[in-house]
Amino acid sequence: MKEKTQIALVQMRCGPEPDTNLAHALELIGVAAKNGAQIVCLPELFRSQYFCQSENHDNFSLAESIPGPSTEALTKLAREKSIVIVASLFEKRAAGVYHNTAVVIDADGNILGKYRKMHIPDDPSYYEKFYFTPGDLGFQSWKTTRGNLGVCVCWDQWYPEAARLTALRGAEIIFYPTAIGWHASEKKEFGKAQHSAWETIQRSHAIANGCYIAVANRIGHEAPAGGDGIEFWGQSFVCGPDGEIIAKGSVDREEIVMAEIDWSVINRHRTHWPFLRDRRVDAYAGIQQRLID
Repeated sequence: MKEKTQIALVQMRCGPEPDTNLAHALELIGVAAKNGAQIVCLPELFRSQYFCQSENHDNFSLAESIPGPSTEALTKLAREKSIVIVASLFEKRAAGVYHNTAVVIDADGNILGKYRKMHIPDDPSYYEKFYFTPGDLGFQSWKTTRGNLGVCVCWDQWYPEAARLTALRGAEIIFYPTAIGWHASEKKEFGKAQHSAWETIQRSHAIANGCYIAVANRIGHEAPAGGDGIEFWGQSFVCGPDGEIIAKGSVDREEIVMAEIDWSVINRHRTHWPFLRDRRVDAYAGIQQRLID
């Protein structure tokens, strides 16, 4: 592995046609590779509009097996471009069992593994518990040919435990495929604070674990179930182990957010800020309880 790696976050608009979205994603990955990207991450559930805004059984038809049609196209492209791809898909595991799953494809086109979203939200217009079985593969890390990476998905990004366990398994960069935005009725009053909290919590994961964080979000207004819909806020970003943002996307434009990962910075940060050394692992027994009385 080289000392530095170029990564790219695909910030894209998602339309109603899955095949069109997949073709567009493949095109954007190709552009990222042409610009020097060695690892490319797509946003959460990029093949469709964010269907979890309603509880509709018809939406299960959007799911696919892994391996399946999307991974076939993505593995072929990874092999052709010699790049690592992180792709978020709606996985049909079996009849009645579906997951929100991220696939990690190495630069030789082989699927290294997959991560199934662990934390499943159930909020207005984010009715994911209707669709997704909670992940059962745990938090993971993969040694790709371009670097050691882990993946969590969207709602996972609010949980320090998820980032910590992913880092402890060897991840030096954690990717978060994401689909997050504003409710129209809340944006004016709460929008700024909501976005700030989202960005801050993830920057804190980078600091606490001495790793890079890379977040790929979608853009655009989507209302597939009618109503006010969601305005996705884009602003995909990469931050270093010190929590400083080194690359960031816009609110409303499709773009490829590029950043250089310097692996030596991780060693330096973890040496000078030895949070992993000073953890009191003997005193954390209560962390596995819902509440401590």
